[in-house]
Amino acid sequence: MKKRKSDILWKVILEEVFPDLLIFVYPDAAHIYDMDRGFEFLDKELAELSPQPDEEKDSRFADKLVKAYHRNGAEEWVLLHVEIQDETHDRQAFAERMFTYFYRIRDRYPGKLISALAIFTGQNSSRMPGQFTYEYRGTRLIYQYSTLSIHDYTDEELDNNPNPFAQVLLTAKLRLLEGRVTEEKLLNIKLMAARKLLEKGFDKNKIRSILNFLRNYILFENPETYRKFERLIQSDKTHIMNTDEYLKMEGREEAAILFVENLLKATDFTLEKIASLANVTVDFVEEVKADLEQNANTK
Repeated sequence: MKKRKSDILWKVILEEVFPDLLIFVYPDAAHIYDMDRGFEFLDKELAELSPQPDEEKDSRFADKLVKAYHRNGAEEWVLLHVEIQDETHDRQAFAERMFTYFYRIRDRYPGKLISALAIFTGQNSSRMPGQFTYEYRGTRLIYQYSTLSIHDYTDEELDNNPNPFAQVLLTAKLRLLEGRVTEEKLLNIKLMAARKLLEKGFDKNKIRSILNFLRNYILFENPETYRKFERLIQSDKTHIMNTDEYLKMEGREEAAILFVENLLKATDFTLEKIASLANVTVDFVEEVKADLEQNANTK
């Protein structure tokens, strides 16, 4: 059975592409925020403010509180809320959750500038609310927050968007195909998404982060399908990137092993030639070759 911790995956990728997220959502972000100053993720502060402390075991939500700075020096706290599953869709409860976070932040940290954004990734996410309303005996309160649904954009729009965060949203859309298409078709779709990502020309660390999100967010029922995806995408990396980029992106030792394995499988180069191309010793190549032969014999 497929297992995943979607909330953790989202929390990690949000940190990796947070500046891109701001630019994607707010057209004026590059002029408002001091990107060079960086961002601080206030995980401890947010945990203390959680509407339901026991929700740590619940993977339906991924929340982030981020300290950002304006170019004029002003400080802003950005509340991000990712709604991952839409099984229950209690609209009022969701909106109230957003409001609870807001007033608790205001109460605990008075004077802070706060903006809030809810990202919806479920199948029916386009129907989720963008405001919380309370009314009783003449007392009325309306709390509005920004929203973004993966259904706001077509696959083509996201694929053509030069912003790396668009690829994160595209991955979230592709995940909805699980159980709706055959395993083989899902494999081809996931491979195409990964190959396009590798060709985007993004910063290498950003490519690595989004690729890890893709490989772990869209899962297969059959373990062999996953292994096939890994074999094919590792092979693609060696063709799309030069050796130096490849080694830097994946971590030198692991990447060197994969690079040598591909050369052993796909070429008739001598061990000395492979060692030279991979910038490793001949002994290293011999060890990788021995491991390959041993694995082949045990199958």
